[in-house]
Amino acid sequence: MPDADWRTLDADALDRAYDNRGAVADSAARLAGWRARSAVLRAERPGTLDIPYGPRPRNRIDLFEGDGGNAPLLAFVHGGYWQRNAREDFGCMALGPLALGLDVALIGYTLAPEATLSEIADEIGAALRLLRARDEAAGRPRRRLVASGWSAGGHLAALSCQWPEVDAALCISGIYDLAPIRRTGLNEALRLTEDEVATLSPMRLGGRRGVPVTVAYGLCELPELQRQSRDYAALRQASGEPGGLLPLAAHDHFSILDAMIAPDGALAQAALALARG
Repeated sequence: MPDADWRTLDADALDRAYDNRGAVADSAARLAGWRARSAVLRAERPGTLDIPYGPRPRNRIDLFEGDGGNAPLLAFVHGGYWQRNAREDFGCMALGPLALGLDVALIGYTLAPEATLSEIADEIGAALRLLRARDEAAGRPRRRLVASGWSAGGHLAALSCQWPEVDAALCISGIYDLAPIRRTGLNEALRLTEDEVATLSPMRLGGRRGVPVTVAYGLCELPELQRQSRDYAALRQASGEPGGLLPLAAHDHFSILDAMIAPDGALAQAALALARG
């Protein structure tokens, strides 16, 4: 049977349709494991942590660099429906890309309700501009920058394709149309306006042409998350945009990031392919 149209669901059903933590029994253990691995990485590489890009406390970047000098840069944005988690907890997502020769930046941002989604998007743009400015100040030639993110970070990575700092994007289990979110309990903190749904939904934006985007999701994710990824990739394909859909078998909304942490994982390999252009 086809999945129910989100527009026909009542409030409780729609909340369940986007409840990723409730749908994955070991989600809390997964998050704790990422925090522990990330703490180890941060302790081993303390030299480029907490780079400020704005005035708010969470306007910080952790930059992990190899020895290549001009390696491509993967900029990763964490998830948590724009209102949970922190960049410090996701440093371990750099492990796979670092092993493949990429540099990795973890971007933090102010959480809702302290910030609106418009302000959060502006913060991500400011962070990307800062990363480009650091390269210019160091006399480094322009290198390829791949924006990536998971869940809410997948949304922000897709949104960043509008900006000239970004050369490609790897969007993982993201939200690409905000209209359903506005009808869920998540909106109590987000307070999305109709204008924000129109201007901050990647599905509704033309954006820059020719930016390759890989849209990844797990085949064990909630149906609404799978639909969002399929619909976004299909819209891009119909518009002749480069990139494609990357469904990962046997992965849910949380286990999918194993494929980023491992150098031979499908997500780390997709990041490498995008970085190579």
